[in-house]
Amino acid sequence: MEVARRNASGMHPAERRLDEDALAKIDAITERHHNQPDALIEIYHEVQDAFGYIPEGALPRIARALNISRAEARGVFTFYHDFRAEPAGRHVVKICRAESCQAMGCRSLEAYAKQRLGIGLGETTSDGEITLEAVYCLGNCALSPAVMIDGRLYGKVDPDRFDALVENVKRRAAS
Repeated sequence: MEVARRNASGMHPAERRLDEDALAKIDAITERHHNQPDALIEIYHEVQDAFGYIPEGALPRIARALNISRAEARGVFTFYHDFRAEPAGRHVVKICRAESCQAMGCRSLEAYAKQRLGIGLGETTSDGEITLEAVYCLGNCALSPAVMIDGRLYGKVDPDRFDALVENVKRRAAS
């Protein structure tokens, strides 16, 4: 059945949706890691850095290069929340949902952020400006609830501070 789904070149149908440049980038990344299965997570990080997300067609390509099953490749991909199947917005806002942040009100902050941005977790605003994500520990427990915006950590975030941080990011992007 797997063979029947591949074209004459041996590519999985999802791989055929990628252009030659994309396939070459993915191949270069896997080769840089000597096609070693234990480098799968590093390979995913590099593919995501190169494309902004991990294209669907990359999974069977990487699985074949590493000689692992597509199920294994997909399992690792879906296990880690940092790997994206779609491009993120220009800014990524992560709200910590670990125990300390929960104890300090992250759930109400999360509800506020969803309402304020008009999106759910894992979604991007319609203008492509902001992606809202959950994260399960930012290591900033003493300053809970914590938020990370474009890789920068903020503590003691309440709705007013959230609004100020988001407006600041938008303002910087506009200038």
